[in-house]
Amino acid sequence: MSRIVEHPILGAPSKGSRVVFTYDGVEMEGYEGEPIAMALKAAGVEVHRFTAKRHEPRGIFCAIGRCTDCVMVVDGKPNVRTCMTPLVAGMDVRTQDGVAPLDLDDPRAEALAAEAAASPAAAKEAE
Repeated sequence: MSRIVEHPILGAPSKGSRVVFTYDGVEMEGYEGEPIAMALKAAGVEVHRFTAKRHEPRGIFCAIGRCTDCVMVVDGKPNVRTCMTPLVAGMDVRTQDGVAPLDLDDPRAEALAAEAAASPAAAKEAE
């Protein structure tokens, strides 16, 4: 899959150095600092998680961090929004099954839970 060389509004993207990360145990390459989802998309990966009830695939939906369709397990931490999280060398990225329960000690837990419940993805999954 190709990448955008020059965006008509944003211009040419600045690229970090090429780094290696793993996706479900397979080594892949991307550019440091780009969103994890962008590196996966460029490598042809479109499924980031599966819904809990129907085990349906989900991937990039909004690409601005508002939904939970792109959440994955990153370096052992579930519910990481890959559309907003910068890629770092050596990351371990794994497909997520459902949306994991929130860590209630996380100060963002209440806001994240409310946001996830109000998302279009949550409405789709509840069907």
